[in-house]
Amino acid sequence: MSVKVIDSNQVTIAGKMIAMPIFSHKVREESFYTLDVEVKRSSGVRDVLPVIIPDKLMDIFQRCTDGFIRVKGQYRSCNKQDGCKRRLLLYVFAKEIEIIEKEPDVAEDNCIVLEGYIGKPPVHRETPLGRWITDIMLGVNRPFGMTDYIPCICWGANAALAEGFETGSHVKITGRIQSREYIKKLTETEFEKRIAYEVSIKNLDVIT
Repeated sequence: MSVKVIDSNQVTIAGKMIAMPIFSHKVREESFYTLDVEVKRSSGVRDVLPVIIPDKLMDIFQRCTDGFIRVKGQYRSCNKQDGCKRRLLLYVFAKEIEIIEKEPDVAEDNCIVLEGYIGKPPVHRETPLGRWITDIMLGVNRPFGMTDYIPCICWGANAALAEGFETGSHVKITGRIQSREYIKKLTETEFEKRIAYEVSIKNLDVIT
């Protein structure tokens, strides 16, 4: 079964703007800007998620210099050179933006739906408290032959199911985007604080 690219990657996030968008890069004649949006979880933890905004959507910020916004679009990835290695960068690519009057208080304001293929063997592990976790890398197609590679994390029964996936398995997931801080060891004496982004899976379906 082929995946409809237009439906295979849908994201909605809503939260507080950390600051006004700043220029990021230019592709041909179109400019793009970056913005961090702070999104609250039901637990009270707050994820700060990067958003890329095309120039055609920037007019809304003439009316919104701070406060809360809702962004709809796609979750995308790109590789960035970091010394001798390449780092996977993840961001929400905005297709629509609207101003909202107050901070959202429902979990549905961070929702992602992805359909794609398992890109490499899953990694299954167990926490010290005995909880099952499986990490998967999901390849999601987009137009012009491009593919976004998105790390996802499964819990409990979903982790048990995902452990058995083979590379190329076709799956559909729903969940939320989350961030976590970690310490990267650069040398024996140098360390750097970084932020990792992943999709926490709520529902997982195998497509046959």
